[in-house]
Amino acid sequence: MRRVLSIVFMAFLLCTIFSCKTKQDIQYLKDIEDVAIKESIRANTSTIQPGDQLAIVVLAKDNEVAKPFNQNYYSTDMSQYSSMPTRNASVEPTYIVDGKGDIDFPILGSLNTTNMNVDQFKETLKEKLSKYIKNPGVNIRTVNYKVTVLGEVNRTGTFTIDGGQPTTILNVLGLAGDLTIYGQRKNVLVIRNTDGVTTKQYIDLTSAELFNSPYYYIKQNDVIYVSPNKARQSASSYGPQIGIVISVASVLVGVLALLFR
Repeated sequence: MRRVLSIVFMAFLLCTIFSCKTKQDIQYLKDIEDVAIKESIRANTSTIQPGDQLAIVVLAKDNEVAKPFNQNYYSTDMSQYSSMPTRNASVEPTYIVDGKGDIDFPILGSLNTTNMNVDQFKETLKEKLSKYIKNPGVNIRTVNYKVTVLGEVNRTGTFTIDGGQPTTILNVLGLAGDLTIYGQRKNVLVIRNTDGVTTKQYIDLTSAELFNSPYYYIKQNDVIYVSPNKARQSASSYGPQIGIVISVASVLVGVLALLFR
């Protein structure tokens, strides 16, 4: 009778071990594209942050009027505002947002960017410039742009690309510490938000066609999501207590083995 009860108990224990899956799967396995799209929209409307580098050019019908606000910057694009000849373009005036959210702007002095995105700050700047320039134009771009990486990489998060120069998806994944062994190399999702229009593309990192993809070069506020492979999905379906259960089971199996002697 004791042996029968032992066998029943052992069978019950093993069934418990192999059926102790949690009801929750990995969060990103559900609605992957929705998660990435929401992050892309959030990033695209994010506010200016300390450390951001803003290239700002003030435009006017008369270049001489705008000159004090441009730190001697001239652009051939300004010819549409004036019949005066223009010099070759030089480096755009760039302003670094300090820890308080301020930039030091010519003539206008300290300007605060807190809780404003680029478009909102542009309107604020135009309003202040209107005291000196009739119908001023303002061009603002973020020189150091941000990219978000999610999923099966060693370091998820938002990364700042300094200099504003184009960088590749491979370089960005390198900043994220590369893919983990559980990341799908053939199914990397890139979400891009351009002028309010969201596009998405799955990329195969193992194919040479990657170099011809319009998503090979990463743009401002792109979101990259690395999907988990089947091994990770299977492992995630078990609860975090599985290690404890297996350890206890091992002890009990050892005890049961002694009973069958």
